[in-house]
Amino acid sequence: MTESAESIPRFDPDVLRAFISRIFVAAGIPQDDADLVAELMTRSDLEGSDTHGIFRLKMYVGAVLAGKTSKIPNIHIERESGNTAVVHGDDGLGHLAMNFATKLVIKKAKENGMSWIGIKHGNHAGPASLWAKMLLEHDMIGIYSAVAGVNHVAPWGGTDLLLGTNPIAFAVPGLEEPAIVLDMATTVSSAGKIQVKAQRGESMPEGWMIGNDGQPLTDSSRMNEGSVLPIGGPKGYGLALMIGLLAGTLNGAAFGKDVDAFTDPGKNAPNTGQFIAAISIEAFGDVEGFKRQVDDVIRSIKASPLMPGFDEIRLPGEQSNRRNLYRVENGIPIHDKLKAVLNGLADDLKVEGL
Repeated sequence: MTESAESIPRFDPDVLRAFISRIFVAAGIPQDDADLVAELMTRSDLEGSDTHGIFRLKMYVGAVLAGKTSKIPNIHIERESGNTAVVHGDDGLGHLAMNFATKLVIKKAKENGMSWIGIKHGNHAGPASLWAKMLLEHDMIGIYSAVAGVNHVAPWGGTDLLLGTNPIAFAVPGLEEPAIVLDMATTVSSAGKIQVKAQRGESMPEGWMIGNDGQPLTDSSRMNEGSVLPIGGPKGYGLALMIGLLAGTLNGAAFGKDVDAFTDPGKNAPNTGQFIAAISIEAFGDVEGFKRQVDDVIRSIKASPLMPGFDEIRLPGEQSNRRNLYRVENGIPIHDKLKAVLNGLADDLKVEGL
């Protein structure tokens, strides 16, 4: 079904930005920070990341009110070299630490050709692509990854949940063609997609999760009774492991058994680990020439003869770009069950709902 055919009610992006901001302010977040995070969360929904935008608002606010997320964090550089740094997010809203780190990685990449910034004591910060794409306007290639805030994955062949869905994103600019943007979890499904299905009372496709009994798990409400399956079996498990070491362990952030779910108010602050890396195209050659070559790659792939059953070949990020264009004009879809959750949160905080 195309998005234009959906019957889900739609909301103007400005309405959602204002709603998110006033919720955060009511929870004790300063106005400027609330506005910034509201903008970034709405941008996520505009680009089709429905599991990582306003859907996460109740979780974020719950962590703030429980004292797991700092209302006024002291975000700072803890360790630094010429083209690297470790940023301490002080367990504030994840978007704030990542905004700080992204500005820093751009600055250092302009000075040094490349830069890698690690984050410790960060927090969930929306979709991975949100950050990788920010480097495109600076003629850079962006790479972002994170240790997921909750362990939903067992090591291949095991049963203990010691890994997250650990996402990774790459963004590469074209000249006339849209950027190629790969944003993927290291699991068959992101945890957010399963949580959305649970909220809507929908079942999961077989192959997303396996139960503790070793049998396929399709009841989304029983997510905590099994493991999300890695992509490619042991290959996805290995990739999640390596991301955890780079985004978590290298920065002094939590990984493996040390991860405390940011959604659990009974535990410590999560010490979420992330990294963002920037590659300046200019450091490797002519920027326009590179982008033209990327265009050539895109066009050759799009022109490939189709297999039966396919009507087109899509590039990573193409569907997100189409959704963004549509939603800017037609609004962001908010399912009735999500709207009820959001308005319940607004009632609790005594602010105007949607």
